Amino acid sequence: MMDLTVADAAALLRVSEKTIYRWIQRKAIPAYKIGGQYRFRRQELMSWAGARRVVVMPGSLATPEDSGNENLSLTEALKLGGIYHGVAGQTKAEVLANAVEVMRLPEQVNRTYVLRELLVREDLGSTGVGDGIAIPHIRTPITPDLPHPLAALCFTEEPVEFGALDGKPVSAIIILLSPNVRSHLRLVSILSFVLRDPQVHDALKKQVTPDEILSAVRRAEEQLSIEQDDDGDTAASE
Repeated sequence: MMDLTVADAAALLRVSEKTIYRWIQRKAIPAYKIGGQYRFRRQELMSWAGARRVVVMPGSLATPEDSGNENLSLTEALKLGGIYHGVAGQTKAEVLANAVEVMRLPEQVNRTYVLRELLVREDLGSTGVGDGIAIPHIRTPITPDLPHPLAALCFTEEPVEFGALDGKPVSAIIILLSPNVRSHLRLVSILSFVLRDPQVHDALKKQVTPDEILSAVRRAEEQLSIEQDDDGDTAASE
């Protein structure tokens, strides 16, 4: 469904409409011309933003129907999915297979299905976003029988060729799984902000302990909340 206008896309991505039109002209952003007007698919735009670390405010996705599980923080999602060092594999497929095997998943979730869908998504285009980081996720992106969103951070035993945007091999894989599209988009938007944080970036590069990583992510999320509150206060005063 083409549910976003140029003005909507600009507000969602926190850029000017002029910037959106410039990206359209460069064919750098997924857009569709309908009846002489450009339109965007929200899910497609959010995935595009996440892959390029364009910050999208999670508050723009919230609705009264959101459940507590959907609104889990990235920190909580990582606690549920787990953080793992030394995940083996010489190829993208091998690393993803071993990552799915070790990550915490509810018993009712089919690991074979999860791996297959992750690989299908990679066939459509690499989820390597640069700086040695990849964000694999299911194409739909809905994981059947998953009661809540979760994220698993896996550090590879050796850097692996992933077809990343910057051509660098990947050593940190953040797998995102969600029970519905809304919670997936929310996690992607939070992650796009968190990965811009210098302390988080340094923690991933140094492959520090899980507690240190969770602490860095938690601090970045708190900063995100402060910025959202500041934006709300500014809007209320205008």
